[in-house]
Amino acid sequence: MPAESEQPVSESSSALAAQQVSPRELALFFLRLGTVAFGGPAGHIAMMEDELVRRRKWLSREKFLDLLGASNLIPGPSSSELAIHIGYLCGGFPGLVISGFCFLLPAACLVGALAWVYLHFSKLPAMEGVLYGIKPVVIAVIAQALWRLARTAVKTRFLAAVGLASVALAFLGLPPILLLLVAGLAVAAVLLFERARKGEKLFSLALLGPLRFPGAAKSTVVASAAGAAAAAPVTLGSLFLVFLKIGSVVFGSGYVLLAFLRADLVVHRAWITDSQLVNAVAIGQVTPGPVFTTATFIGYLLGGVRGAVVATAGIFLPAFLLVAASGPLVPLIRRSKIASAFLDGVIVASLALMAEVGWQLGRASIVDLATAAIALLSAVALLRFRVNSAWLVLIGALAGFLLFRFHGHSF
Repeated sequence: MPAESEQPVSESSSALAAQQVSPRELALFFLRLGTVAFGGPAGHIAMMEDELVRRRKWLSREKFLDLLGASNLIPGPSSSELAIHIGYLCGGFPGLVISGFCFLLPAACLVGALAWVYLHFSKLPAMEGVLYGIKPVVIAVIAQALWRLARTAVKTRFLAAVGLASVALAFLGLPPILLLLVAGLAVAAVLLFERARKGEKLFSLALLGPLRFPGAAKSTVVASAAGAAAAAPVTLGSLFLVFLKIGSVVFGSGYVLLAFLRADLVVHRAWITDSQLVNAVAIGQVTPGPVFTTATFIGYLLGGVRGAVVATAGIFLPAFLLVAASGPLVPLIRRSKIASAFLDGVIVASLALMAEVGWQLGRASIVDLATAAIALLSAVALLRFRVNSAWLVLIGALAGFLLFRFHGHSF
């Protein structure tokens, strides 16, 4: 049975890769997704799964999980890298560029506009009502996606145990990349032990080399960053290099990004203040699309429109390059039983990280009876009536805005 289950994945992957999606379809979908995808990486992943796996059937759930695992193993914004992976699968290298660019473009433009408002009026626009209604919808979308993905990813009791242990470790604060590696190596080690017990020949783990590399790169580059010299004048070149480095080493959530941004931009270079950094991260989190568009806000503060473009290009460029380099390896990994077991462990750990993020977001988003009702109704609409999640986000925004105006105060 296991031997039969692996082969269809490879064949399905090949078939899907050959079934080209037009550049126009890719562009329109990811432009729309980048416009309405609130909720951070967990929300983005949930919306992609809902639309592309269940509705449009551009790829199977197994392939989606493979790409999710691969995205979590390289530095950079995981949901953006998943979008780039999907574009590469469905449209080759042109699709890789189109999907990534169209996903980040709406958020980058919106963040740039808010940076202009911030710079000229010294305050941020009020978004409490809209966000009040959107957040519980996002929680429902995340919960639905977790349920569906877990049913596919958790193939054995051992994988279920690894998933539960990963959830516990995530809540205990284990760094994301270390958690992914531990889970992957645990599943691969059990398979190796079983094969050794049966007297089978143990073959090379060479395929795991590329999977371990990002963690090593992170420790090396972070160590060099810690000893970096202090302040230098802001130029477009230096701005690009700073964000290129950050995009090459950051794993995890926007809170991890905050630590890197503060070390480089506030402490070492004194380019911005703590207050400006907090505002930048807040804008990156409350706008749709990738949280890494925080770089757009900071770039605009430091260098106007050209600074925003340079900073955005710098922080996202590694994602395109890393996906282009690692994308062709995913089918090869699935052909190796050991590497495939490693990827299975990474996938359940990725879902554990998604669950931990969803829980933290839920605590901050479902704060009263109104938000609980929005979350519950959204869950019913998703699970029972299969309403498109993008429409639910817009409905939630409208409901939150009306509630905000009706009550006449911030929630």
